[in-house]
Amino acid sequence: MPKTSIFKIVFLLFLVNFASAQIQKNSPLFITLKKQDSIFFERGFNRCDLEYLEKIIAKDLKFYHDQSGFQNKKLFFENTRKYICPDSDKKPIRKLQEGSLKVFPLYNNGELYGAIQKGTHNFYIREKGKDDIWTSTAKFTSVWTKNKEEWILNEVLSYDHHKPNTKSKQLSAINQLLSDNKVPAMGIGILENGKLTKVQVYGSLDGEKTAPYNTIFKVASLTKPVFAFTVLTLIDKGLLGLDEPLYQYWIDPDIKNDERHKKLTPRIILSHQTGFPNWRYLKEPKKLEFQFDPGTKYQYSGEGFEYLRKAIEHKFNKKIEELTNEYVFKPAKMTDTRFWWDTTMDETRYAQNFDNKGNKIPTKKYYKANSAANLLTTVEDYGRFMEYVINDTSLSKNIFGEMIKHQVKLEDNSYFGLGWQILTNFSKNEYGLIHTGKDPGVSTLAIIFPKSKNGYLIFLNGDNVDKVYENILSKELYLGLELWNMR
Repeated sequence: MPKTSIFKIVFLLFLVNFASAQIQKNSPLFITLKKQDSIFFERGFNRCDLEYLEKIIAKDLKFYHDQSGFQNKKLFFENTRKYICPDSDKKPIRKLQEGSLKVFPLYNNGELYGAIQKGTHNFYIREKGKDDIWTSTAKFTSVWTKNKEEWILNEVLSYDHHKPNTKSKQLSAINQLLSDNKVPAMGIGILENGKLTKVQVYGSLDGEKTAPYNTIFKVASLTKPVFAFTVLTLIDKGLLGLDEPLYQYWIDPDIKNDERHKKLTPRIILSHQTGFPNWRYLKEPKKLEFQFDPGTKYQYSGEGFEYLRKAIEHKFNKKIEELTNEYVFKPAKMTDTRFWWDTTMDETRYAQNFDNKGNKIPTKKYYKANSAANLLTTVEDYGRFMEYVINDTSLSKNIFGEMIKHQVKLEDNSYFGLGWQILTNFSKNEYGLIHTGKDPGVSTLAIIFPKSKNGYLIFLNGDNVDKVYENILSKELYLGLELWNMR
């Protein structure tokens, strides 16, 4: 047999073996490497976070480019500063082509030490006040190595650069969608198999300044699931009873003469069965009062959550910020979330709020924690919270079961658990834990599907959001069309 034929056979066998090593897209390693790609290029390339790049790139980086030649780490950083991150109004960005990513594990004597990542990137030019322009496409192959729990980028091949083979050269329709509906910014986080795999922020903070990867959004009532999870953790640790009467710790002066206050428990409050209005100030005489007996039916109430906050703070002699930091923020690795505008708040990253006509709403700063509203957070941080919840490793099966239990029925296929609304009757035998948030210039949504451990969150800093939700849910997200049709 000719040598060339032998070579071809060997080469083909190599490709077959290589392809067979590709891991499934729902595997933990694939999801981890997909997240690495998303965060690496969004923070390092698109947002020019060079300090982050320095930490995640190996000292002996080898970067091979089919047009710019070989680069070591020093030259790579020089070129990044010069061509990718210059001080100009035009900025190159890149995004992963959906469905192109492949991951191949690297083992040494059965122990995972790295992975090869392959895919296709689309490149764009971002210019202030204009839609992103699609300029080129290229393939990439990256070698990541694992150092304990950290992944380090060691080698990169960037090749097959060419112009896009489509008439449409604009970025996705998302930026146009936001512009058409006068919503300046949108943040999306996606969870797959219990892991946050995508964090993406589109648009601008204020109609002009590009919204960064770590944009801070006010998320309104998405505060409630965070507070509820803090309470459930206290219950799980035996520090508080789910059905423990709260009057021994706190009685609101407005209802001290109404004996029904003795019926209030964490279960009743977290399932919105207190009998309280949403907020006392919305209705005369602007005093807290029972509108029905606690525990008899559902009525959404921020007052109830605040009542529980005050009772807990009195019981433990600690503020809710301290308790949540200890039992949720730290274990969930949430480092960029706060209840109010404290000294760590970076106002330059805040997504300012806009009404349905696109007019800016004056920013109202809160300087006191509220368990029902006003949480300030990022897509990545709230995504980490959802990871923490969805993997049900922080609560016992008993308390997690209470959280997802149908505590009270709202309507057909809709219930309330503890801190989350529960929607049933999805396809694939799924059910969803969902919560939304709404304030002037704020619209947010978070949903997790406990069976598949998929989920997503959407943060918007405008009021005119219906068409945005319809487009994103029906075209982009897991069971999103079904969710939209349930509205």
